[in-house]
Amino acid sequence: MPDARPLPKIPTPDAAWRELHHAASEPYRQAGQLSWHFVRGRLGRDPVFRMLAERGLLGGGAVRLLDIGCGQGLLASLAEAMRVQQAAGRWPAAWPPAPDAPDYTGIESAPREAEHAAAAVGALALRPRLVRGDMRETVFPPSDRVILFDALHYVDLPAQEAVLARARDALAPGGRLLLRVGDAACRRGFTVSQWVDRTVTRVRGQTVAPTWGRPLADWVALLQGLGFAVEPLPTGRSPPLASVLLVADRPGPHAARAAAAP
Repeated sequence: MPDARPLPKIPTPDAAWRELHHAASEPYRQAGQLSWHFVRGRLGRDPVFRMLAERGLLGGGAVRLLDIGCGQGLLASLAEAMRVQQAAGRWPAAWPPAPDAPDYTGIESAPREAEHAAAAVGALALRPRLVRGDMRETVFPPSDRVILFDALHYVDLPAQEAVLARARDALAPGGRLLLRVGDAACRRGFTVSQWVDRTVTRVRGQTVAPTWGRPLADWVALLQGLGFAVEPLPTGRSPPLASVLLVADRPGPHAARAAAAP
């Protein structure tokens, strides 16, 4: 006999995002109420995370994710929630496929953030690898996606270039770097975003370090000089913050061979 059970109802994009928001936040209850509230608030207020899902920026299938400056491992929890929701048939048809076998590595230098990440996401089914280390020194594993959100401004300009060059080398041909930065050319927005960043750092009990910014045009030129094709995407964060997501694609093998041909 044919199976008479009804097929699962596919949610609207807004409903699907609410499900992801809830599912990605839940593991943080194990790390304490402060971590849970912080993660719920960040997912709810920062549109970049929904952009990852609805634009398919993490790719589909078996994807190796490298999250540099991973904080509490929020992207690991989100990737796992995306995998589960897609497998349950609750993925909007308008959204590109999500990773169905994400392989996640997170790198974090702050001890407290690393501890919260281990407590919250260390036991997820995707079995994330969480590495305590400095992005300037830690070895980057081979990856299909490198995610670097709101972290590169903590190192000076030469170190920024070195980190990005190593990230490019870690990417497979056709891989993608997702880099979120502040646009220093938007003086008011950049100043406010730096103030917010320092305030959050103090609240977390961390030392406020110097920061180094660049105008958006300089970020794009730097990535293009490293061989990336770059598309800037405003992240829509609440004004007056000046954050931009740079989607930087490393050319695939066919493009590399064509460029090398006489």
